[in-house]
Amino acid sequence: MSDRSAGLATAFSAIGHLYVHLFTAIYAVIFLSLEEVWSLPYHELLKLWSLGALLVGLAALPAGWLGDRWSKTGMMVVYFLGLGSASIVCGLVDGPTALLVGLAAIGLFASIYHPVGIAWLVRNAKKRGKALGFNGVFGGVGVASAGLVAGSLIDFWSWRAAFIVPGVLCLATGLLLLWCVARGHVTEGDAAAESGQPSSRSAMLRGFLILLWTMMVIGLVFQGTQAALPKVFDLRLREIAGAGAFGIGAIVSVVYGVGSLVQILGGHLADRHSLKRVYIGAFLLQVPVLFAVAAFAGLPLIAVATLTVLLSAGALPAENMLLARYTPERHRSLAYGVKFVLAFGTAPLAIWVAAEVQSVTGEFYWLFAAMALLTVTAFVAALFLPGDGDPVPAERPRAPLPQPAE
Repeated sequence: MSDRSAGLATAFSAIGHLYVHLFTAIYAVIFLSLEEVWSLPYHELLKLWSLGALLVGLAALPAGWLGDRWSKTGMMVVYFLGLGSASIVCGLVDGPTALLVGLAAIGLFASIYHPVGIAWLVRNAKKRGKALGFNGVFGGVGVASAGLVAGSLIDFWSWRAAFIVPGVLCLATGLLLLWCVARGHVTEGDAAAESGQPSSRSAMLRGFLILLWTMMVIGLVFQGTQAALPKVFDLRLREIAGAGAFGIGAIVSVVYGVGSLVQILGGHLADRHSLKRVYIGAFLLQVPVLFAVAAFAGLPLIAVATLTVLLSAGALPAENMLLARYTPERHRSLAYGVKFVLAFGTAPLAIWVAAEVQSVTGEFYWLFAAMALLTVTAFVAALFLPGDGDPVPAERPRAPLPQPAE
């Protein structure tokens, strides 16, 4: 594998991470405009994304399987082309039912990125923590830019442009990757780079089972926050944000943009310090921050909202490395698929709860309070992860085959 191929694969993986979070976050801002255009209440519009959000998670397993059995690079081409086309379709529809189908297509193609794109990145990475942290920043930029991009396009053109313009850019990226593959500039990568020091079987089983719960909690907190935060700001920050979608979108962008930068620090800590301690620390700090988001308004709300995004993002490099540690190499892509089924498969539940809480109470206090209590359970579970000092035996050498007598 050439350095050029590795560099291009890393770059396309980073851009793909930006796109997946841009397209899965952008609707939370667009529906603020559709409330008036289609005269539908907030909670009904929010639920249109439930099927798409479900597919982002559920389709991750078959997407990862295809990446292993067919081609990770080929699946990334399909990802860019399909996601861009689906977004363009969403910008051309005329009613809720058609938008539901278009958003479902966005969810289906978005499901490809995490099990395939992350494995593609790991194949090309020399320092995994640093590479995952850098890649994670692009994901955060995607979430952050969703508010700014959608708000700007809605205010200056229309809600349709908020779907179509990003869709065209994503489609063009897919065509560029296809050209690079056809010319041999981008290849599959080196499978040997995915190998890692194996953990003991008991530690692997215990670690993986605990991570199933902690990963689900992180997914619920991330998805619930992403779905609710624009409306939280709409309810509590109108004096600061002003009228229109741009102000709210800009604040959401700042929160996710600043919060995402910490993944570089998270990757650095994951490379140099105890993965378990980094992971546990993020949960411990997250609990009071979520309670603060539930209660605060004004500028303090912006500060604590940034902190909750920061802590969720900062834990991800350590989480991805822990998952690799507690998974046999031959099942690693499947394990990443399981992770993102949990991380994104929780989205429909998070969206439904956010919509119901807002419908019943008119606010989101109990949503964030519940997520804080859920984070406590993840913190307790993470305490039982195998320690970094636990025995990590080398693989048992195979007995030599009997030799025929001469």
